[in-house]
Amino acid sequence: MSTTAAANAQEPLFDASDVAVQTRGIVAASGEWLHTHWLQILIAFAIGATIVVVLHGARRLAGRLAVRDPQGRAGWASIIGRALVKTGNFFILMLAAKLVVGYAGAPSQIDTTITFLWTVASVFQAASWAREIILGAIEHRTQSAHYAGEALLSAMGLIRLLVTVALFAIALVVVLDNVGVNVTGLVAGLGVGGIAIGLAAQGIFADLFAALAIIFDRPFRRGDKVSYDTTTGVIEAIGLKSTRIRSFGGEMRVISNRQLLDKEIQNISNRDHVRVPFTIGVAYETPPDTLARIPAILTEIVEGEGGKVARAGFESFGASSLDFALQFDVPGDDWPTAHATRDRIMVSLLRRFAAEGISIPYPTQTSFTAAPDGTLVMPYPSVQPVTVTDHPPA
Repeated sequence: MSTTAAANAQEPLFDASDVAVQTRGIVAASGEWLHTHWLQILIAFAIGATIVVVLHGARRLAGRLAVRDPQGRAGWASIIGRALVKTGNFFILMLAAKLVVGYAGAPSQIDTTITFLWTVASVFQAASWAREIILGAIEHRTQSAHYAGEALLSAMGLIRLLVTVALFAIALVVVLDNVGVNVTGLVAGLGVGGIAIGLAAQGIFADLFAALAIIFDRPFRRGDKVSYDTTTGVIEAIGLKSTRIRSFGGEMRVISNRQLLDKEIQNISNRDHVRVPFTIGVAYETPPDTLARIPAILTEIVEGEGGKVARAGFESFGASSLDFALQFDVPGDDWPTAHATRDRIMVSLLRRFAAEGISIPYPTQTSFTAAPDGTLVMPYPSVQPVTVTDHPPA
């Protein structure tokens, strides 16, 4: 270590003699300022008092905007009003002083002091406004999109703590940087500490941020019907760590928010119809004219039961039948209604096919064997011809 560094290390952080000298200088400058600029000071004081009164009135007016609507929901006007209500008296006082200090011709020591106090007040006031707007936006999203569950509402305390710590830490760094403090080490320390905390609680934070992503991106909301992997059900609750889904089978499925967002989710609540597929096989022995009428028959049956045909036509040559494809839409998104319509269409189809003489075959298979000489052996015994005589046997 060099001699200069050692000397600097031994110097105290605060020298009482320097503080006393600076204090005497400010007092002397203030006395001279009051003696020579008393009229400007009085006018500046009156203007500053007027500014303070006006700003307090504006804050009371903002309090009226902060009132929620009769349903208890917070709109954007309420959010902005709630943020303005958080305007502090210290900020109002420093704003008024900053606006009139130049007119009063204050000495450099007083002007520098007011500038420093104004910087501190404005930075921390901006952090307070930003916190209220961010939290109000999250609350607005949760209420307007029906995300307000007990778990998520209880998470607002943790969200408020995280937002407050982050914003006021940034404000502290900005203030220190403005007064000439080297904040490189502080920023590095905050970064290392943040990384350590993030690694220790990465699972919790991952699910928390996933919950916030659900709130703002809105892939689904409470009450929506969703489908992923092999699960189909209704969203019952979106919490801080997990989402609860009541499956159509009746059981409750619980999955973490992070894992849920990693999957391909089908939101089936907003569709306007349910498409039901059918494959109908008819016998190969059906006459061609009857085969040509089958698409029209299928369309007539579906429309008679309130459905809308998307496709009705020949599909393929099956192993035991000629296969026709039928796809029809049932209005709405209710699966039970679609299933009931499908059942009625199936019964009507069987009745119509029976009336038209159209056979729906079941799968059949015939086996043939070969003799040693290669000729086919029929799978049934030979039938001897019957001889008819004129006279009955005696």
